[in-house]
Amino acid sequence: MPTSLNPPSLRRRLASMVYETMLLFGVVFVAGWLFSTLLEQKHALYLRNMLQDWLFVVICLYFVWFWTHGGQTLAMKTWRLRVVTTSGDALGYKRALGRYLLSWMWILPGLAAAWALNAKTWMLLVVPMINVVLWALTAYLDPQRQFLHDRISGTRIVRVADKPAQVEAAA
Repeated sequence: MPTSLNPPSLRRRLASMVYETMLLFGVVFVAGWLFSTLLEQKHALYLRNMLQDWLFVVICLYFVWFWTHGGQTLAMKTWRLRVVTTSGDALGYKRALGRYLLSWMWILPGLAAAWALNAKTWMLLVVPMINVVLWALTAYLDPQRQFLHDRISGTRIVRVADKPAQVEAAA
């Protein structure tokens, strides 16, 4: 499918991210079930750090695989988005891994700030959400409307052109 190097709207990208989160719930559920079954995890705190590391790797493999094999995750296919290099080429493993690690900047600074502020109750949600909103707004600082992690990793999200209408052959 042909792509244009024009960026999709912020709304479209955020909608794709929400859908991606719902799909990742299934991936994380199966990976967590597999981990807890194979390691006979009887309590949620038992091997908690190892489980977090495992899920980090599983999610990394999910994204890197899809980004290097067609440039689209399942949610990106639905919303007709593709991740490419700044020149429009397919991503290699190194660039895809770098993009994955940088994408954690959507969440980690907010979590670190909440921890540093010793946030309690509803502030545990508000502080990271402020980080997410600020990170999303970085698209407006970029002339090509790309998020900061895309700019740093040398990637960009582009919209996949719609399929041309099929012309039925006359019988």
